[in-house]
Amino acid sequence: MGTLDGKTIGELEEIAARYPQKRSGLLPMLHLAQSVEGRITPEAVEKCAEILEISPADVHGVATFYTMYKRHGVGDFHVGVCTNTLCAVMGGDEILARLKDHLGVANDEVAPKRQGDQYTVSLEHVECNAACDYAPVMMVNWEFLDNQTPDSAVRTVEALRAGHPVRSTRGPRLCTWREAERVLAGFPDDLVDDGPAAGPASLAGLEIARERGWTAPGGDGQAPAETTTASKQQAAGTADTQRAESETVEETSGTDEAAAEKPEAK
Repeated sequence: MGTLDGKTIGELEEIAARYPQKRSGLLPMLHLAQSVEGRITPEAVEKCAEILEISPADVHGVATFYTMYKRHGVGDFHVGVCTNTLCAVMGGDEILARLKDHLGVANDEVAPKRQGDQYTVSLEHVECNAACDYAPVMMVNWEFLDNQTPDSAVRTVEALRAGHPVRSTRGPRLCTWREAERVLAGFPDDLVDDGPAAGPASLAGLEIARERGWTAPGGDGQAPAETTTASKQQAAGTADTQRAESETVEETSGTDEAAAEKPEAK
């Protein structure tokens, strides 16, 4: 029996109603389904399709395209380790290998719940987390944990399993997978201001620019004069070339037409 009760179905319909074209609500609707069922179930696919008046195949295609949607269960805390270029160079490969060994799992698997554990943990090898300035990085339920080491990663998963509070580096305290999925569906948890959104490494270039009085070319909305002059010259040259090409085409076209009208020699 499914777990999409009347309250959840009402919220799915509420999401669909947010958009001029209600099928635009599919992504947050799928996150809401995961917040209730922990994954994307056949029932969720059918219900989303029914509300949006699209085919289940359309819903299934979206749910299988994006890696944030899971067709199997994940842990209460889903840990993703990045091993793209910079994270790998800085130690991401070692972090992933250490966690696999420590948790006894392969990619995208849930670690067995031990006696005394309050929560479960799953592990995923993820693509770039777009946080290269804090490499190596791992995420827990889509929140950042920066500048990790194999030891700090193990300490984090053990704290999560035991139910101890853990804060993300540039965001709020970590909540469970289902709680995070509800937020992604568009239902706030009032933690939006709980923690910084950016850190010193991300802001370093901006601070240096301010100290030295640097501004981007055309930062006032206008291009520099020399650039404008060069652009005009380039545009004029382009126009002349286009005119010449057009005249050549017309001359060629006229020649072709004259040849077509000339009677064949007897």
